[in-house]
Order: sequence, then C-alpha cells, then structure tokens
Amino acid sequence: MTRARETLISLEATPYYHCISRCVRRAWLCGADPYTGQSFEHRRQWVLDRMRELVEIFAIDICAYAIMSNHYHVVLHVDAERAKGWTDKQVIEQWMRLYKGHMLADRYLAGDMMSRAEWAALSELIEKWRLRLYDISWFMRCMNEYLAQHANAEDQCKGRFWEGRFKSQALLDEGALLTCMSYVDLNPIRAGLAKTPERSDFTSIQERIEAYAERQNRHKAKQVRKQPTTLHPFKRARGKKTAKHIEFDLKDYLHLVDWTGRAIREDKKGAIPSDLAPLLERIGLNPDAWLKSVSHYNRNYFSVLGAIDRIKAFAHEQEKNWHRGQRAVLRNYRLVMA
Repeated sequence: MTRARETLISLEATPYYHCISRCVRRAWLCGADPYTGQSFEHRRQWVLDRMRELVEIFAIDICAYAIMSNHYHVVLHVDAERAKGWTDKQVIEQWMRLYKGHMLADRYLAGDMMSRAEWAALSELIEKWRLRLYDISWFMRCMNEYLAQHANAEDQCKGRFWEGRFKSQALLDEGALLTCMSYVDLNPIRAGLAKTPERSDFTSIQERIEAYAERQNRHKAKQVRKQPTTLHPFKRARGKKTAKHIEFDLKDYLHLVDWTGRAIREDKKGAIPSDLAPLLERIGLNPDAWLKSVSHYNRNYFSVLGAIDRIKAFAHEQEKNWHRGQRAVLRNYRLVMA
C-alpha cells in the first residue's frame, strides 16, 4: 500500500536519503532502444545538468548519483540549517529561480512600499518557500517534471513518463550511507555497462575520480586553484575542514569502490583486503559480508537502512513494529551502533 511521504522521511532521524525514479513501461530515459534503434544518450546530460542546477537552488546536496537507461539513482543530503539561515530576500531569490513572477515578491525585491496585510501575506509565502527549498519531494518534483516535459516534447507525445512517484530510502548511519553510495556508484558495473568506476559515465564516482586526479596533478605542479564541485564532500585528512561532510576519507572510499567494482565484475568471492576491513569495522559494517551487501542491495534493503537499533527507533517514531530488511542488516552489520 502506498504510504504518505512524510512517514518515510524524517530529518530528525537522518539527513541522508536514497531516491530512485524509473520510467513507465518501455519509455527510455537514456540509452538506446533495442526495438527501434533510437538513441536517447543525450538525455543523460539533461539529467545531470538539471541535477546541478537544482543543487544551486535547494539546500540539498548530492552525495552520489548514477544515470541509467530507464531510471536514475541519487543519494541526497538535506541541509535544513542552511535554508533556515537564509534571509527573506535569499529565499525569494532562490524560489524565483524555479518559478518566476509573483506580484508581492516582485514588489519586495523592487523596494516598493507594502501594507501590513501585504507584508503578512508575503511572510507566510516566504516561510512556505523556505520549507520547500529543503524538501526532498519538491527537489524530486522539480527534477522529474522538467525531464518528463522535455522527453515528451522530444517524443511528440503526451502522458505519464515516470512509472509513479519516486522511491525513497532513509539512510540512518554512516554504514548505511557508505553501502548505498557504493551500490549507486557501481550500478553501471553491475549492469555490464562499464568495466571500472573511472569508465562509468554519468556517475558520481567518475566525477570524484576525475576531480581527485586533477587535484593531484595541481599539487604536483604547485598550483592552488580550487576546482568547484557539485558533490557533497568527504572529510579531509589535512587542510581546511568543511562544516558538513561525509565522515569517511575520499581516498579510502575510492579504493573501496575500485576493489568492490572489480570483485563484482569478476564475480570474486575472496575476502576484502586487510587495509579496507578496519575502515568498514569502524563504522559498524561486517567486512565478510560487504560484497554481498553491495551486490544484493536492492534485494535486501527497502525503505530504510542502518544498524538494527537505528531501524527499530525509526520504526517506533513512525508507530510501526518493524521494517523490511532487518535480517540482512543483522548479517551485514558487525555491531550495533550507539
């Protein structure tokens, strides 16, 4: 049974969510249709460009993404405090990048005098817009409506483009976030579309690898110019610390995903390397179960992922007795997170 989105998303429990949108029936988001021979590869850039545009507007960051043939994955970080800290003017300016032309907002930005009633009405609107600017449902709505309109216009047709509303999954701790990001980043390898992470086009792992390589080259050339990025950062071992980041070292993550991708592609069953096992144990994951956890992610995990005590607390908050996937969590988490 379809459940209300507010019962699936709780920013008090976690700011991290994995979202998936899939095309209806045989509609093609990207790739080549084997039945007609028509190529939709150019639409991958549509998705990526829109994603980057929305990140500049919403108080929502992207941790990972993968743009596939008939669906896309995105792991989001909601920064509610950033949106709450915006001034009224900033909220209006951000919202009007999405939806142009509101009489009261236009008058406010122009510096016109406003009555008390007009200002009260505008203040109410501003708070509504502020909430929407860190709302995952509004972020995904602005993604999917835009893509559907452009795809239908190109296909010269009308009607539903997506099979339904997007699916969301709460990621309750670092182990859940790392597992989900790895699964998303390795989607093209699992699907046989790429052999290595650096060749996985239109994925966040390729973007991170290219940015990392560029930084290394700049360091060798003693250049200090910073490269802008659209992705939520990992923590830094040295240098300036970011206010909010993924609590994992980028170099370690790239190494982990590279090894996991090669093991999945070659169907290996060997133990995880000794230098990676402690990194997984530190965030509560079972190194012996890591490959199965990533390879069988969509079979094992459903609307929520995290250590068992986190899942039980999340279920209690939602007035539920349990969530699907707890048996897999007990296998794949080495210990209960505090």
